[in-house]
Amino acid sequence: MPQSAPVLAVIGGGQLARMMAQPAIALGLPLRLLAEAEGVSAAQVVPDHVVGDYRDLATLRRVTDGCPVVTFDHEHVPTEHLHALEADGVAVRPGPDALVHAQDKAVMRTRLAELGVPCPRNAVVASPDEVEAFGLPCVLKTTRGGYDGKGVWFVRSLEDCAEPLRAAAEGGVGLLAEELVDFRRELSALVVRSPSGQAAAYPVVASTQRDGICHEVVAPAPDLDPELGGQAQEIALRIAGELGVTGVLAVELFETNDGRILVNELAMRPHNTGHWTQDGAVTSQFENHLRAVMDLPLGSPAPRARWTVMVNILGSDDTEVGRLWDGFPHALARDPHLRVHLYGKDLRPGRKVGHVNAYGDDLEDCLERARHAAAWFRGDLGNESE
Repeated sequence: MPQSAPVLAVIGGGQLARMMAQPAIALGLPLRLLAEAEGVSAAQVVPDHVVGDYRDLATLRRVTDGCPVVTFDHEHVPTEHLHALEADGVAVRPGPDALVHAQDKAVMRTRLAELGVPCPRNAVVASPDEVEAFGLPCVLKTTRGGYDGKGVWFVRSLEDCAEPLRAAAEGGVGLLAEELVDFRRELSALVVRSPSGQAAAYPVVASTQRDGICHEVVAPAPDLDPELGGQAQEIALRIAGELGVTGVLAVELFETNDGRILVNELAMRPHNTGHWTQDGAVTSQFENHLRAVMDLPLGSPAPRARWTVMVNILGSDDTEVGRLWDGFPHALARDPHLRVHLYGKDLRPGRKVGHVNAYGDDLEDCLERARHAAAWFRGDLGNESE
């Protein structure tokens, strides 16, 4: 009998957990999933799953029973529960002392300031007067719970502050004010780190956001000054080391119009800006995350092609339920090199339901191919062929 591999517990049933399943199969690594409901994205492909609430410690203990390691599809598990799992002898990766910096934006800003990491000017605020003292216009963010543009407001007057202040009070969370950064574009530096300290850095990418949701990623970031790119990777690796991150760390950055970079957000899990690695890198972010949390040697982050473009497929008001599957004949026949990843999700306007990757030596060609395919799956191009 071959020796059985340890079982890895994964908390959260979204598309990130779903995309861990394929490299886990190749590694011979069994997964056990905590899903928020039957039939969610990852539960469709991970047979060993439990349906329950990640905020319930008894449920977390049930899922992690017999699992030496637990990792995450999202950052929302209460910090005190993660400490309890550690006390039970489960290796929590990333650990609660690291993960809190992705859970709480105020904690993150304080720690990055201590490390001397360049960030936008910021302050915790609790009233219109404090927002006014900070300076308008500005960005207001709830310190916990926000994602994909949720919990973020651009405020230009004191009247604009009413909604975010109310939302923070009702949610029992803090509110962070940040300066409006004059930036050229958004970048992302993705790194991965193992408990033994091995680390690897992927090429820095450029991302485009629409309504606070990642729309498009170009790897590597075009026309990025090599010194600035190296600085971004060094910052990400330093943060991972100083915070003790295990697994993937995505550092979202602003490239300012005066040639600087500022840290915008942190994510301690596979990240949308790293989906291009599934087809464009020697080792995907999902495989390297699994390798890292299980303390296996990391794989190469080197790109396979000169350019890779990732475009998200978002649901829209006009997207029909059958449209995603019906999009395959046209998209794949038109572009045999295209890679399509669907998440098995119900369609809702603005919801990420899949993405496409196009790679090659010509950036404009990759952009056109990826954009066309994503638009076709969304139904934006109608049923005509090109």
